[in-house]
Amino acid sequence: MKHSTFFWFFLPTGLAMLLFIALPLVSVVLQSVHTPHEAVLVTVENCGPFGCKKETTIDQDATSTLRTAEPLGRFVGLDIYFDRGHLAINEVRDAWATSESWGGFFSKLGNLPFYRAVAFTLTFTFTVTPLLIAFGLMIALGVNALSERVKGLVIFVSLLPMIVTPLIGSLILFWMIDSRGILGNAIQWLAADPDLSLKASTGLTWVMLIVYGVWHSAPFAFVVFYAGLQTLPMDQIESARIDGANRWEQVRYVIIPHLMPLITFVALIQLMDNFRVFEPIVGFNAEAHATSLSWIIFNDLGGETRQLSAAATTSMLTIFGVAILLTPVLWRTWQDFKGKS
Repeated sequence: MKHSTFFWFFLPTGLAMLLFIALPLVSVVLQSVHTPHEAVLVTVENCGPFGCKKETTIDQDATSTLRTAEPLGRFVGLDIYFDRGHLAINEVRDAWATSESWGGFFSKLGNLPFYRAVAFTLTFTFTVTPLLIAFGLMIALGVNALSERVKGLVIFVSLLPMIVTPLIGSLILFWMIDSRGILGNAIQWLAADPDLSLKASTGLTWVMLIVYGVWHSAPFAFVVFYAGLQTLPMDQIESARIDGANRWEQVRYVIIPHLMPLITFVALIQLMDNFRVFEPIVGFNAEAHATSLSWIIFNDLGGETRQLSAAATTSMLTIFGVAILLTPVLWRTWQDFKGKS
């Protein structure tokens, strides 16, 4: 009876995981090792009053028959993973062989689309994640210390960046940093350079995207940490005060250890979220200076020629990257769980 109850309880969840996780993942794996069939070309000879001329045309019937027989395309194994648009094994080998310094090697890697996207994705992820955790914790501590009269209003204002959709928020900031916007004009005035533009510099564009990422995601960390502070035993704080601990020591030795499970949770969520950064790049129109793995997938799927195999390959490499990023955090969580049990 117990097993029957568990089966019917788990069945909807299992079916949802099968339909929306397992099957799409299998289809992406299959698509990443196949490439679309090329059009079947035929050469025909047309003769007229002025002689004969050979022309090459597409055999529509043969092409349609081939693609119907093998809808996934031609099996190529891992060739797409190693081509220039992805891991670029040959190009990386040539860059290593012809570079005289590490700087030259990484400069050549930056010319390859996949590694350029990886560089920005990792920079964004490992810069935004710790910053938003730090800012979220500081905001939570500050709001928790306010009086009840103003606390509700401050919480609402603090949540506004998270309430605004990413695309709208990035567009607002994009207009503000324009040369005609308030931030753009202020920076030109401070630098005494009327031609200075944040949009013209790759480095400044990256900084701008990182600032937006922290601004947009810090409220999520704030909400989680603020909720955790409401469960903090006040007797521990009082004991620390009696022992002579100052405010910083109370935060370091009492509050942060109490919030550590929530910090781990926020880190996991934000690592996954920041690794798939996409909306800010589109909103800031920053494709010329910054691209991410998610943007490459979007670019492959767009346009007149949809490169499904290339998009599937980038998706699989992104999944591998997320798994590598989360492994240390999940391992530490598992060790903590084993230690408590």
